[in-house]
Amino acid sequence: MTSRPDYLAANAGRRAPMPGFVLLVNIRDDGDDAMRIGITVTKKVGNAVVRNRIKRRFRALAREILPEHGWPGADHVLIGREAALTADWSTLREHLAKALAKSRTIAPGGNRSRPKR
Repeated sequence: MTSRPDYLAANAGRRAPMPGFVLLVNIRDDGDDAMRIGITVTKKVGNAVVRNRIKRRFRALAREILPEHGWPGADHVLIGREAALTADWSTLREHLAKALAKSRTIAPGGNRSRPKR
């Protein structure tokens, strides 16, 4: 995913927060079964080196987990948190699989604790 409207659409979709990241899933209705991935880490998390390391970990994680557990025809967005930098690989794998399973049970617009702006 490269365009801002895609990320904004995913933000309105299903949301599954985990200790190292927040997973957003938006089911597309364009008839394309391809899974797309978007990765973002806010500037509040470390410097550029730290943010890029987290993004590299997420890309490798997505390559490993999404083909098996991802939603066909959906956009998946991982929003990195600082805990993702030091978390064990096995812990991140478990959390992503758990977040994908959790996102299947959440209604779109999901478990927001505060109202939309």
